[in-house]
Amino acid sequence: MTETQERPASLHSYLAYSDAPKALRWLERAFGFETVMEFPDDKGLIQHAELRLGGASITVFSAEEDYDRPARKGETVGHGLYVSLPTQEAVDAVFASALEAGATPLWEPANTEWGNYRCRVDDLEGYEWTFGTHVPGVPQTDWSH
Repeated sequence: MTETQERPASLHSYLAYSDAPKALRWLERAFGFETVMEFPDDKGLIQHAELRLGGASITVFSAEEDYDRPARKGETVGHGLYVSLPTQEAVDAVFASALEAGATPLWEPANTEWGNYRCRVDDLEGYEWTFGTHVPGVPQTDWSH
């Protein structure tokens, strides 16, 4: 890509963890993320870290403040992260590795009415993660079930 070409928009999430160094290693082990950038500070905290899993990436940093987490209402807090995976087998595998790493299961892998095969877990600090086969932003007529 040259400087005159426009880069398409992309969306990335950022998460604050009370123990970001531990969270980085956990996200690698549980979900298969690769830490591609990690900047610790002089207090042993994480100023900025970036992780990727295929085309998905997130930013992680240490929470020096005690941030509020929304209360669960029913089976969800109403927001979280969604990672699109290529196959049902990949969803099953990440669910198994997440549980092995100590994630809290919320939804076991299953099909939805709209053709998504997905699961949901809480990570070690209570963030909701959904893994599924649906690709957000692709019109339904383009789905291959």
